[in-house]
Amino acid sequence: MLKLERLHIDHGAALLAFERENRKYFARSVPDRGDAYFAEFADRHRALLAEQDAGECHFHVVLDGDGELVGRVNLVDVGAQEEGTAELGYRIGERAAGQGVATAAVREACDLAATAYRLSSLTAFTTRDNAASMTVLGRNGFIAVGDAGIGGRPGVRYMRRLAATL
Repeated sequence: MLKLERLHIDHGAALLAFERENRKYFARSVPDRGDAYFAEFADRHRALLAEQDAGECHFHVVLDGDGELVGRVNLVDVGAQEEGTAELGYRIGERAAGQGVATAAVREACDLAATAYRLSSLTAFTTRDNAASMTVLGRNGFIAVGDAGIGGRPGVRYMRRLAATL
């Protein structure tokens, strides 16, 4: 059973291991984070938690039925463009790819965005050559609304309106 858990300080080691293990896999479809990301990971992790505490972002890890970290789903730039909005980002590790994990994790993140975080819409971006990500977004009610550049690569901007269930 899949579980989304809000990022906390204790996730640091597992998250770093996840990112290292999947670095080459992720670089096939999204720009690489670079060596500095890994060298400065502990400081970055603390900075992300501070952003989360300030309400600017909502970070989550995706855990499988055994409690192993298999992905992450983030809602960033909360209210930066417009009140009630955020940008959705997600990564699912290679070992969990193709098993519906991304679709389920994004679905749960959308539910949290509407209910717990009281957001009204989400945007998301993916490169044009990432068919799996486009499928995940489509299955979760996102609609392509325009072109976007992602790390110098052609991409697509998606949007989804949320209906809060209070």
